[in-house]
Amino acid sequence: MVYEIISLVILRNRTMRLKILLILLVLVSELDAQRIKDLTYFKGVNSEQLIGYGIVVGLAGSGDSYRSQFTVQSVISMLKRFGITVPEANLRTRNVAAVMITSRITNLLKPGAEFDVSVSSMGDATSLKGGTLLMTPLSAKDGNVYAFSQGPVSIGGYDISTPSGSQISKNHSLSGRIPGGGLLEYELPGESILTSEIGVLLKEPDFTTANNISSAINNEYGEGSAVCLGAGEVNIFVPETYSANIPQFIADLEALEVEKDVNARVVLNERTGTVVSGNKVKILPVTITHGSLNISVSSFPFASQPNSFGEGNTVFFNNLVPRVKDEGSNSISIEGASNVQEVATALNSLNVTPRDIISIFQALKEAGALVAEVVIL
Repeated sequence: MVYEIISLVILRNRTMRLKILLILLVLVSELDAQRIKDLTYFKGVNSEQLIGYGIVVGLAGSGDSYRSQFTVQSVISMLKRFGITVPEANLRTRNVAAVMITSRITNLLKPGAEFDVSVSSMGDATSLKGGTLLMTPLSAKDGNVYAFSQGPVSIGGYDISTPSGSQISKNHSLSGRIPGGGLLEYELPGESILTSEIGVLLKEPDFTTANNISSAINNEYGEGSAVCLGAGEVNIFVPETYSANIPQFIADLEALEVEKDVNARVVLNERTGTVVSGNKVKILPVTITHGSLNISVSSFPFASQPNSFGEGNTVFFNNLVPRVKDEGSNSISIEGASNVQEVATALNSLNVTPRDIISIFQALKEAGALVAEVVIL
């Protein structure tokens, strides 16, 4: 599969101060086949979102203020568990911040497994830098607690303010991650995939890709080993030779390579002037005419001064003079193109701007000459 990117880059010549538009065609990758592991997931593998409310301590005065009442109440409740009673009026929480912890796990994880968690501030803290998350239970949508989280928060950024009002920041300092900060206590409910029949579900359902997966499995393990049930599912029967070692069969199955079919699609990013296209895109014979008309208005202000003994007043007048510059039009004929590289070469000869490139592709689609789906970002 070939993905092509047309990037419009403006180069500035410091001496001549000229702007030159170049069309760069980059072949990102050329992969004829992909592993089944990268295209599918197994039926029975369930994922679950976990969430929890916790407290981050150890902040250098960048935590929640007294206005965040939920933080104050959380600290008071936590201290009561340790037999310490503190009046709310005397509690200052600038080194503490209330946070929400989120993560995602699957039923393949077993108790004792560690996983990453995300930590996000929910009060008026200014930074989580240097903070440590205290032990926090993580529950699923059914309300049951499946894991606990604790550890130092890594934010990868900073936010520094001075009393005079100056501020310097990098990235986002109010959210971060704890690598390996989650510890699974209870296994998620789910069906076992270690059976004589294994269902494979496509991440991007497609009839052609599903049929290619079924054909590849039948060629490897014999006819009838796999049956395509639709665009998103393939049913696989474990061969007798692997009946005693199904995990080995799944590992070998994941390593099989198949060709993934993709739709003919062109993605246009109007903000950056980038066009991304797949190798399935085709251009029918077409003629493109491009022209530019620049209109500018110049201002020439002047004052109307009366005679020395006249009774008139001085009047200022702004004379606006419009000017029109026609840069001419260019025309080019494309006798059909099998990929975007040929179109890029043709458009490069017109010396068009990034916005014009996008407009031309949209016009090609409207004219029926572009055999692809157009997606505008």
